[in-house]
Amino acid sequence: MEKLLYSKNHEWIRKEGNTAFIGITDHAQKSLGEIVYVELPEIDDEFEVEEAFGVIESVKAASDSYMPVSGKIIEINEALEDSPTLLNEDPYGTWIIKIELSDEGELDSLLELSAYNELCEEAH
Repeated sequence: MEKLLYSKNHEWIRKEGNTAFIGITDHAQKSLGEIVYVELPEIDDEFEVEEAFGVIESVKAASDSYMPVSGKIIEINEALEDSPTLLNEDPYGTWIIKIELSDEGELDSLLELSAYNELCEEAH
């Protein structure tokens, strides 16, 4: 599995060159329950760190999705428009957005897997 980094808001990021894929963690999808709708941003929208870029709605709640790093949207996962439950079925294999990184140095503030797991355990 590719090396992922994690935000405290339960998003994951996978860097590939100057671009990155962003999705939600298994912890996030379990907390939300069955996902019924994903609001996606527009191509070329630009966001800063921790700015909301979309909304994920489940049968239980609606939750904002936050940028783990700054960047410009270069691709959205259009499959989520018709099949939002892909995030429940395969949260690490299903990305939400692909971005062009604004500042690779921001990746240093994200969590490695062990630190992210500790964060999730403390929340229980």
